Amino acid sequence: MSLREQISADLKTAMKAKEMDRVAQIRGITARIKDLDVAARANGKEIGDEDILPMLRSMIKSRTESATMYREGGRPELAEKEEAEIATIKTYLPPEMDEAALAAEIDAAIAESGATSMKEMGKVMAVLKAKFGSALDMGRVNQVVKARLS
Repeated sequence: MSLREQISADLKTAMKAKEMDRVAQIRGITARIKDLDVAARANGKEIGDEDILPMLRSMIKSRTESATMYREGGRPELAEKEEAEIATIKTYLPPEMDEAALAAEIDAAIAESGATSMKEMGKVMAVLKAKFGSALDMGRVNQVVKARLS
């Protein structure tokens, strides 16, 4: 089942169960997917799971920033709403690698690319992107690679 089909099925299930908060959260996700579809149609492309995953990660990033600002602004109820949306969005992402496995993959990519300094970070990122595609959170990987190469 594709990611798009799973999201649609989950929306139907939430609607039948009358989980209105979850329905609203999933509708937000489907709206963003439709935005991607419209943009891709202009270029004659079709959107697949590999395009949806980075969009979901960006949604999580923006909601994390919003939740932080709400907490700092003394609005915990709004921060909790954002965190609930983050939890819903995360259900559609592949499970993250644990720290040890990620470090091992990054070390292998550094060895494969022959990178020795920060100037060659792009080579390491290219190896990881080729191997894992959109399954990895490149923001998280970026931090670990920087730490390894500095």
